[in-house]
Amino acid sequence: MKTFKALSLLLTYPTPDLQQAVPAIAGLLLSERVLDPARVEALAPLLDRLAALDIYDLQEEYVLLFDRSRTLSLNLFEHIHGESRDRGGAMVDLLEMYRAGGFDLAGSELPDHLPVLLEYLSTRPLAEAREVLQGAGHILVALSERLSRRDTAYAAVFHALVAIAEADPATQEAETLLGVRDDDPQDLAALDAVWAEAQVMFGPDPNAGCPVSRDLLARMDAAPTPRVAS
Repeated sequence: MKTFKALSLLLTYPTPDLQQAVPAIAGLLLSERVLDPARVEALAPLLDRLAALDIYDLQEEYVLLFDRSRTLSLNLFEHIHGESRDRGGAMVDLLEMYRAGGFDLAGSELPDHLPVLLEYLSTRPLAEAREVLQGAGHILVALSERLSRRDTAYAAVFHALVAIAEADPATQEAETLLGVRDDDPQDLAALDAVWAEAQVMFGPDPNAGCPVSRDLLARMDAAPTPRVAS
């Protein structure tokens, strides 16, 4: 479903090409009807901002939200595995799911980067896409709430994903994630200390099996370990 590609684009680093694509994105969201009209209408402020604001202002806002705040990271496994070894295994599973679906990972983003996952889901049937998103439902709920608190137009994208996934905002997993204190993107010393942790290393296992989707969901559904920003 191309709706997932459109939502993926809305969550990518703003560029002039993205600004020019805004009318096409809006038209696709309306025509495909994966989202109800109210959800599409709620995306209008973000679409308007992307189309009209200075590109450097848009890029600065994006970096402050998603790159300078770990609690708003678009890398999904960051929220449940952090830098633990479990994250590496989850990455391998995700790569295997992509491979089994004939999806080639391009670019420098990690496999669990939400725009990458959404691009993959745009190649899959809606029911399958919804099942995968349900596995990450608690993460989507937490990100949706955190972005709403910051009064940013990007929150509407996560409201839409939560609706598609039919995610329950009252689960213990979601409440645990929401119990983690939000990062302050202006506290550079604290952020540097957090991001200085060792990076996880991973790679595809050529001998790994292919029934990955169910295992991926189990990993995403695992109860997260709360982390408090220093």
